[in-house]
Amino acid sequence: MTAGPEAPTPLLELEDVVVEYPGKGRRAKPFRVLHGVSLSIAPGETLGLVGESGSGKTTLGRAVLGLAPVTGGSIRYAGKPVSGLGKRERRALSKDVQVVFQDPFTSLNPAMTVMDILTEPMLVTGVARTDAERRVQTLLDQVYLPHDAAQRLPREFSGGQRQRIAIARALCRDPKLIVCDEPVSALDLSTQARVLDLFIEIQEATGVAYLFVTHDLSVVRHISHRVAVLYRGDIVETGHAAQVTEHPEHSYTKRLLLAAPVPDPQRQAQRRAERLRLARERDAS
Repeated sequence: MTAGPEAPTPLLELEDVVVEYPGKGRRAKPFRVLHGVSLSIAPGETLGLVGESGSGKTTLGRAVLGLAPVTGGSIRYAGKPVSGLGKRERRALSKDVQVVFQDPFTSLNPAMTVMDILTEPMLVTGVARTDAERRVQTLLDQVYLPHDAAQRLPREFSGGQRQRIAIARALCRDPKLIVCDEPVSALDLSTQARVLDLFIEIQEATGVAYLFVTHDLSVVRHISHRVAVLYRGDIVETGHAAQVTEHPEHSYTKRLLLAAPVPDPQRQAQRRAERLRLARERDAS
């Protein structure tokens, strides 16, 4: 009997990752944010990482980017460890791993034109200016912004347009993985939908993978292939997006679903009552 084909190497793999910060004061215990988190992302996949504020989801994204201290476990990219990389190795990794931050109003330098914002990451790696500027025009097309946007400042754009610029900046070096840290939470609902559709379209065109960090299960349902639910630094549920968002198993995931607003006031009241019942069961256990 012949063995089947080996499973492909995950693009990103976290195994028992612990992140903790020193406590305040000489005798204070360290404050642990992540308690041994394990998850993986395949090439071209979107993993939605969902949890309430304070669950540790942004810290997890920062750990992947090398911006939070990994004090236990390991993070591997394409099978190679990335925890504890030096500046030179981290700079090389940044070509493949990029980020889109939450707030489009503070993530872009207000004194730089869009052309400067988008060419800067390319120029520092030795790309010729003419080639970088040509690439900017392609990127603006990709995120549905006009070519004259290149000569304008961030303040001249709406929040949704600024987030498109941030997405273009993340794409400028053809990454394999983008960490998306609540990238639509600062936008109104109609703009959110358009930006989410843009993320999906870009993934279909480029094969980029996303670690999509959010508190909103409706966003996760729209964009993710798989979902991991983070609660107080622990992964409490994982699975395909439809499974987790339609048939959750963990009480915390159920509470997250019930917390999402619905337009029907009567149904909203029923959901609120069910959420309170689950919270009482949790406190009693």
